Amino acid sequence: MSSKYVVGIDEVGRGPLAGPVTLCAVRVEAGVYKKLKKNKSLPALGRDSKKLSKKDREKYSQVLKSLMSRTVLDTRFCFSIYGVSNIVIDTKGLSFAIKKALSVCLQKVGATEKDQILLDGGLKVSKEFNNQQTIIKGDEKHPVIAWASILAKVHRDNYMAKMAKKYPEYGFEKHVGYGTKMHKEAIKKHGPSQLHRKTFLN
Repeated sequence: MSSKYVVGIDEVGRGPLAGPVTLCAVRVEAGVYKKLKKNKSLPALGRDSKKLSKKDREKYSQVLKSLMSRTVLDTRFCFSIYGVSNIVIDTKGLSFAIKKALSVCLQKVGATEKDQILLDGGLKVSKEFNNQQTIIKGDEKHPVIAWASILAKVHRDNYMAKMAKKYPEYGFEKHVGYGTKMHKEAIKKHGPSQLHRKTFLN
């Protein structure tokens, strides 16, 4: 028996020296998903969505949000984004942070054990979701994972750009927390900020 809903999940921000790890879950009714996979205004598969240009990610993010807003009342197509702070990552670990974000996102989109859950990379959800599949480079193979990847990346990048105004000396708007040469030099000069993952700086 095929699932009535498909859920795609991806995360961004696993490796940065600063900022949250952010996950997105997209839940779509199977019939709607079949139609949306043919939608020319959404990205074609075959390329890591994180490597799309910033302009393209922003464009696709707006298209997705527009499509979802039309169906939100009957939950045929919805998404949830959840970020876990650097403080939680430092105190309880990255694995705990990712599991927490997964749980929250699934709950917010109303996922059930009957749904088909498609996860990117090494992500896994609890065993109650027995129809789950972890797919290496999933955002290059399944549109619903690619959509989750785009939404999560745009959300996190925008958050880091906002934080750049609070901590202008680090250049977060450019590297969004990743360990570039510029970022490492800024940490060396100014010390870590409230946004930095102290356990990643050792």
